[in-house]
Amino acid sequence: MKRLLILLLAILPLMGWAQNKIKVACIGNSVTYGMTHKNPAETSYPTQLQQMLGDGYEVRNFGHSGATLLSKGHRPYINLPEYKAALEFAPDIAVIHLGLNDTDPRNWPNYRDEFYSDYINIIEAVRETNPDVKVYVCQMTPIFHWHRRFKSGTRDWYWQIQELIPWIAQYDAFELINLSRNLYHRPDLMPDALHPNEEGATIIAKQVYSAITDNYGGLSLPAIYSDNMVIQRGKPFIVKGTANTGDQVTVKLGKQKTKAIADEQGEWEATFPPMQADGKSYTMTVECGKQKLTYNNIAVGEVWLCSGQSNMAFMVKESSHIEQSLANVKGKDIRLYDMKPRVLTNNIEWDSVDLVKLNNHDYYLPTTWQMQDEQNVSDFSAVAYHFGAMLADSLGVPVGLICNAVGGAPAEAFIDRKTLEFHPVLVDILYNWKENDMIQDWCRGRAKQNIAKSGNKLQRHPYEPCYLYETGIMPIADYPIKGAIWYQGESNAHNVELHEVIFPTLIDSWRRTWNDTEMPFYFVQLSGINRPSWPHFRDSQRRLAAEIPDCDFAVSSDKGHPTDVHPKEKAPVGERLARLALNQTYGMSHVAQHGPTPVSAKAIDGKIILEFSNAKELKTSDGTALRGLEAGAAVGPPSNIASENIKIEGNRIIIEDHATAQRIRYAWKPFTDANLVNETGLPASTFEIEVF
Repeated sequence: MKRLLILLLAILPLMGWAQNKIKVACIGNSVTYGMTHKNPAETSYPTQLQQMLGDGYEVRNFGHSGATLLSKGHRPYINLPEYKAALEFAPDIAVIHLGLNDTDPRNWPNYRDEFYSDYINIIEAVRETNPDVKVYVCQMTPIFHWHRRFKSGTRDWYWQIQELIPWIAQYDAFELINLSRNLYHRPDLMPDALHPNEEGATIIAKQVYSAITDNYGGLSLPAIYSDNMVIQRGKPFIVKGTANTGDQVTVKLGKQKTKAIADEQGEWEATFPPMQADGKSYTMTVECGKQKLTYNNIAVGEVWLCSGQSNMAFMVKESSHIEQSLANVKGKDIRLYDMKPRVLTNNIEWDSVDLVKLNNHDYYLPTTWQMQDEQNVSDFSAVAYHFGAMLADSLGVPVGLICNAVGGAPAEAFIDRKTLEFHPVLVDILYNWKENDMIQDWCRGRAKQNIAKSGNKLQRHPYEPCYLYETGIMPIADYPIKGAIWYQGESNAHNVELHEVIFPTLIDSWRRTWNDTEMPFYFVQLSGINRPSWPHFRDSQRRLAAEIPDCDFAVSSDKGHPTDVHPKEKAPVGERLARLALNQTYGMSHVAQHGPTPVSAKAIDGKIILEFSNAKELKTSDGTALRGLEAGAAVGPPSNIASENIKIEGNRIIIEDHATAQRIRYAWKPFTDANLVNETGLPASTFEIEVF
């Protein structure tokens, strides 16, 4: 239909009808009108749409602030002069964006059952004026959390309406435009939480323009698809991209071929059946009309996401294992997708150019998949690289590593917005985040310093909740991966209890993103440093790993430093993560994955007997007496257990002279020299256990 209109426009002058223009009616509320703009007549989305469509179209703005779609709402659109004017206009194209004001408690709770029929009635009224009118039904622009009624009902009612609108589009195959898609992650463009500013109106106009003209810029794929990429073996390989609506896209991968059609949003998807690692190098071509994209040297193997904050970002060239790391380059097929931040969160003020780029989600520098060499390995995450090297060694297949870690980043920055919006506790972390004490004060202070030169009160920053999900997870979310490794916690250690809510929420968010409820998630327990909250935090991490399915942790406290938050011994940490993956994900039960794990503490015959799993023979890492055990009452600080009162027998520790103790702690110092290991040399975690 749309192509017919364009063709008609092209031939009208030849028929002497050049004066006839395609009439476009923008029907809506205050967002359509251009509320909050200094001059809506010049900057509203219908005005900008007119400029984009050109002289062959006549676009009129029929938006009215506060209008409800519901005929029994507090300000029904059908009772307003703009509605009558829109019908008199008899448009060839009608773009309808209504529903935002129906989230008012005066409307949706009372008349929700009438929304569908009221919407259809408006469409039918427009069609009576022009039976050939092309109708576009719009899912609503977003309402953000600082809207005054967000938690009291608007949030829930908004999504109920949003999910109903596609059903309206299906009534008679009306085209659907999701206006939330390009604005939901841009709160910086919504100063009052409801109305897009002039730049936001431009985004709407571009989206409507593309819908009307079918022009989505031609063939395009996300950057994660490139030469040298690794396809996750054993999973369907999904290739997604954009093209102009209705265009056919042909994707060839080796000898396989599949086709897809770009939908009304310009999106297409091609899926190949699971492949196995066979040592071959594949080529993929993506063709659409005269456009062709070619991707060479593709391997099939294992793909892992490596994320977190600075200790994951910590590069090989900064570690104490540079020579060992570079030696791994030989004889292994490890490929790197290194997402480096455009600007680091150092103790500086960022310039205006970078601030604008951050708002535009242009935070990570452009990158592609790279074959490993000494230079890019040196610049890559040390923990991630040693994890990948051990996998490649043990599995004998290519390994692809995606790293998007950001120094200092709190975990909540990696969680998607909708998850936080609907979380009963974490929704509050969204509010006034630069002053919100749910976020660590260091993070807030550093963020305020970095963005000090911005005049935008809604300036984005990588430490803002959701931001790193939007910029670091969304661009790779369609790319199949095996699992994730995570080294983070330093920027959430101020509140152990809150982190116990944030951390499983993050894992749930990612598993939903990749549609994999069993996606492995392995993380590094915080190391040792002289920060008082860290023993509690490490023990909390230990307990979380036991509670969350398909999740486990690697100990790093034996590789810590009393004053440096970035200890340099990264190779053992990456290899401990790899042991977890090899044992649990890849079924190599012979690979030791844990140090001694406490099972029970029992008071028997005046002694306390600690029994451990993951240990046939308990030892100390340095061959000296066992250090780090403490005993105490149910409350109050425990006291150190003298070495002469400790005896090791197989997988048990026998403690004498502490028969009345009610709990035992191990490695409960911020920086600890505790030295308990098992026969494989893997260390025990910080722990606290009750005596029975």
